[in-house]
Amino acid sequence: MNPIIQTLKEHNVSDEQIAEVFQTLTQNPFAAMATIQSLGIPQEKLQPLMMLVMSNPALIKEAVEELGLDFSKVEEAKAKLNENQ
Repeated sequence: MNPIIQTLKEHNVSDEQIAEVFQTLTQNPFAAMATIQSLGIPQEKLQPLMMLVMSNPALIKEAVEELGLDFSKVEEAKAKLNENQ
């Protein structure tokens, strides 16, 4: 199982919420960070999770595929993120 999904499940995040997080990640990565922070994950687990999400796009792609979402949206979001930097 994808480590991002696994961490979310360990903190009792529902499948519906997980799909929502990755859907948001594909549309607006900054909004996804706020969504992840709102899930009630303890700070000591949240920071490594956020670093994992931000630093490893391959894991995001893997999770999106595992969830059956459209990866082309992730690529669009990544391009937007790069434009803003």
